[in-house]
Amino acid sequence: MSADGQARSHWFDDEAGPVVRPYAMTRGRTSHAAQHRLDLIAVVVTEPHVDDPEADPTLSPEHVDIVELCRDAPQSVAELAAELDLPIGVVRVLVGDLTDAGLVHVTRPVPPAELPDESILRDVINGLRAL
Repeated sequence: MSADGQARSHWFDDEAGPVVRPYAMTRGRTSHAAQHRLDLIAVVVTEPHVDDPEADPTLSPEHVDIVELCRDAPQSVAELAAELDLPIGVVRVLVGDLTDAGLVHVTRPVPPAELPDESILRDVINGLRAL
């Protein structure tokens, strides 16, 4: 209690800014249909035809931020979560929304099992050197 008799809340300070729960950003959704493709290393790329995402009234500020970040350079889901300071689950749902809207597309890096064996690459290099 303060000196004037009113209880003070210590849940947050003035510098914390507005508090928005993650489920509010995703309208209560915790997953997306495309979530199986959205692991941490999936790369999100803004589609070339997207001009001004801020002009779309259906997009939240977080959607716009994702489109803008991926316009500068492709970003992984983990990088987006870190840059936006949002939980991975929220970023997955938001990216899924943007994919459905045709504003971004998701690519996956080549799995290590599909990469050529290092010994084969060494043999090719040695063969080229021998020429």
